[in-house]
Amino acid sequence: MDLFLELEIVYIVIGIFILSITAFVTSRDFVPAGAFKKGMLSVGAFVTIMIVAHYNVTTTRMSNVEKMFLEGQTIICENKMRRTISRSVLLSQKLGWRVENHLFKNPDYERDFHTSRCIEWTEVDQDLKEKTNDRFKIKEEKK
Repeated sequence: MDLFLELEIVYIVIGIFILSITAFVTSRDFVPAGAFKKGMLSVGAFVTIMIVAHYNVTTTRMSNVEKMFLEGQTIICENKMRRTISRSVLLSQKLGWRVENHLFKNPDYERDFHTSRCIEWTEVDQDLKEKTNDRFKIKEEKK
């Protein structure tokens, strides 16, 4: 339950705000009778489904990321502290990172990364690298 609240509290607050707007609008005099009940049920069901779906997708990604990290693969995480073009950080056990309680930690780095903000990182396929390099060489030769 703690993980659910940690991940979804923002969306729950947004959902409550949306439901309060729905309640306000559907309780006006100019709205047909029964609109409040229908509106609250349909909007409430939609918000609930979306929050549960988001939680399921996020926790599945988190478990996959943690599994891949523990297998020695590289993970890429969003770095919101660095406001540059490249706001991502590559993490791997080779670089001294470890995972504890859904957080990637490194004693040499000033902050931890939550696994919900990370995805698996796969290197570019060698054939794609060669095609890209060939195309770049052709453009370079034309200059």
